[in-house]
Amino acid sequence: MKKVVYCCLAALFVLSGCVSTKAHKMALDESEARLAQLDNTKQELEQNKKILEGLRQANDKLKKEMNDLASAKDKEIASLKGQIEELSSRGIMTSKAVEELRQEKDQLSASDNAKASEIEGLKQELANTTKLKNEEITALRQEMDFLNREVERLKLKAGEISSAKEKELANIKSTYETLVKEMQKEIEQGDIKITQAVDRLSVNLVEKILFDSGKAEIKPEGLKILKRVGDILKGVSDKQIRIEGHTDNVPIGAKIRKKYPTNWELSTTRASNVVRYLQDTVGVDPKMLFAAGFSEYRPVALNKTEEGKAQNRRIEIVLLPKDIESVLEELKK
Repeated sequence: MKKVVYCCLAALFVLSGCVSTKAHKMALDESEARLAQLDNTKQELEQNKKILEGLRQANDKLKKEMNDLASAKDKEIASLKGQIEELSSRGIMTSKAVEELRQEKDQLSASDNAKASEIEGLKQELANTTKLKNEEITALRQEMDFLNREVERLKLKAGEISSAKEKELANIKSTYETLVKEMQKEIEQGDIKITQAVDRLSVNLVEKILFDSGKAEIKPEGLKILKRVGDILKGVSDKQIRIEGHTDNVPIGAKIRKKYPTNWELSTTRASNVVRYLQDTVGVDPKMLFAAGFSEYRPVALNKTEEGKAQNRRIEIVLLPKDIESVLEELKK
């Protein structure tokens, strides 16, 4: 059964891709912990069985010893009686000798009674121990049944998540292929770069096709390009759409410093304007959109050359898993 569970969990990891490395690791850790607990439970059950068998063997041994002792005492008492009768018949048995023999007989009888009492005590201890062990065994079996049900539930949940993940990956691949086909001209000109990494899709638009230098208002030709991209993104329902604003490391000039004191304000305003256009004009669901400004702190090229700076001045439209936390919570149920 462990082999089946490990295979299932391995399949979950492969098929789930990168929904969240943390999500699958938590699912795997939980399954491995429960399997380890199941193994420990089985080992305790085997140990309890061995203890119970040992007590039963000890009881049987004591019974045999008691029977052997009783048989030996009976023979000894019979021998003493014979000696008494023989001596009495001969008239040479003194009263003192007879009394000593009688005392020895009483001592032997008392010893028999003590052994019998000891055996009864052991029988009672065995009965109590057996009852306790039976209760522990019942509890362990219930725990094993629960763990087995948990393993089956996790296997089913892994299958459900894998199916959903396959569908999600198919959707993101389809969106990627549609964007590449629609934006082929801009891609060839180097104005747009589209990349896909498993369940993440990124559309990188350089500054010059959207904004004039130092401005956050989208140019008319930029609006047309955003409209084409937005029309495709409207068909995406299982992803978040994050609009990221990025700049180079050149400080804001004196002429526009009052409006945009730093690159933080400029990058954030540009991202917000793109979000507003996608929502108000293109019709993308605003619940799926959010804007983020990263200023100059996430460059994709060195800022030592004009070419590198141009690459860093950009808007990125990134498709991300819609709700990672809800996936994790679902997996724990």
